[in-house]
Amino acid sequence: MIYTLEGHDLKHAVEEMLFHLLPTANLTRADTVGEDGDWCRSLLSEQGGEAVGLAVACIDGVTHESERRARVAGLAPLDYKRAVTELVKMTVYDAVVPTLAQPPVWGSLTGVRPAKLARGLIERGMSRGEAAAYLREHFYVSPERTALTIRAAATAMELDKDIGPDDISLYVGIPFCPSRCYYCSFVSSTTAQSGHLIEPYLDTLCREIAETAALVREAGKRVQSVYIGGGTPTTLSEQQLARLLDTLEQNFDFSRLREYTVEAGRPDTITPGKLRALRAAGVGRVSINPQSMDDKVLAAIGRRHAAADVLRAYGEARQAGFREINMDVIAGLAGDTAETFARTVDTLIGLAPENITVHTLAIKRGADLTDKAAAAAQRETVSRMLDGASHALQTAGYGPYYLYRQKFTAGGFENVGWCKPDTECFYNVTMMEELQTILSLGAGGVSKRVDRATGWIERTNNPKYPLEYIRAADRLSGGKRKLLFPRQ
Repeated sequence: MIYTLEGHDLKHAVEEMLFHLLPTANLTRADTVGEDGDWCRSLLSEQGGEAVGLAVACIDGVTHESERRARVAGLAPLDYKRAVTELVKMTVYDAVVPTLAQPPVWGSLTGVRPAKLARGLIERGMSRGEAAAYLREHFYVSPERTALTIRAAATAMELDKDIGPDDISLYVGIPFCPSRCYYCSFVSSTTAQSGHLIEPYLDTLCREIAETAALVREAGKRVQSVYIGGGTPTTLSEQQLARLLDTLEQNFDFSRLREYTVEAGRPDTITPGKLRALRAAGVGRVSINPQSMDDKVLAAIGRRHAAADVLRAYGEARQAGFREINMDVIAGLAGDTAETFARTVDTLIGLAPENITVHTLAIKRGADLTDKAAAAAQRETVSRMLDGASHALQTAGYGPYYLYRQKFTAGGFENVGWCKPDTECFYNVTMMEELQTILSLGAGGVSKRVDRATGWIERTNNPKYPLEYIRAADRLSGGKRKLLFPRQ
């Protein structure tokens, strides 16, 4: 699709909305649009203290136009920028939506944290009902997604009451997996490719743990939760895993810890010995993630385990004493259907884990759009998968406790964490809703300092890949020191 900007240079706003509505489109900015192909013109002007936004879109030979106005006279520069940005985005939305088979369930919302938006509305004085109405009427969010958003916002507000000014959480990244799934977008390396880096990586990580713990003590912070993710942390051997866990316990004060999670993830990496090591270290929550319980789908996505291995690993985790288990599934995987996906969800419900997280497959930007009927069919299938899972989980007593969205998901849908009563994952909520400071250790880690009084967030990143991370061992603690001691 060709698009033009006239009277403004809000390129990101226009592209973000176009990708939201047409996630597989190839976008090209131009000075003018031609008579052939799909195109969108975005225009902005100002008249008598009013900003005037206009968008004209032509898709499949059908043209629609939208105009909106907003009073901007006297606005501060930041408020002015927000007002005209929303004007540009909403006019593009209004012009493109009539060309779609159906409007997106998230309406015009393009952000990854809809519950944070709802929480802000409530904290500024709206009732939950008023916030829900605002989401539906102002952003055109569907009633079902509005309900999810308000419930997730309520969970975040409840957990927020338990966070003190000096409470923080830790994330520890292990970027290694036995094989790489075709859909994976995380920083991870296969053991066949990078297994020789595991030991030096662990050496560097243990050093970063000791240095970060010293900073945490100096700053007077308390660790509330720990989340070890990946990759697949249980790719580590039993001895390597024990070393990592011992290093964390020896350096950090875990006396106030309310939650300790490890992503066991891949059933083909789980052994009774590793589970015993986790329990001995005080880990109380694990993830065992089948993604699908259909062996054909598992083979198609590059998994090296079968559904039977998931059942084995789950049983071993229960025998090891875990009373809080999460299981992930993904809607939209190659070869999966609404019927086989429903069987996966029903099988997991039958196991009765405390948490079930339903993800939506992220699709590649710029994918071939020549078969638009196939793209529409995929969106319809994923919609059926998610709606069916929502109904089945709620019927079984699970409720949504956190959600987030990713760019380029099939159909523009969402990822939702479901839980039994009082089993919400504290880390997932605080991380996604940005309720507290999180220090991230390991390759690709993004640490965030959250000023709870103002909401201001500062970030610092670790090197992305294992080898880069190992080579940066001498300077890993510098960014965290700046976060914890911003005035030094």
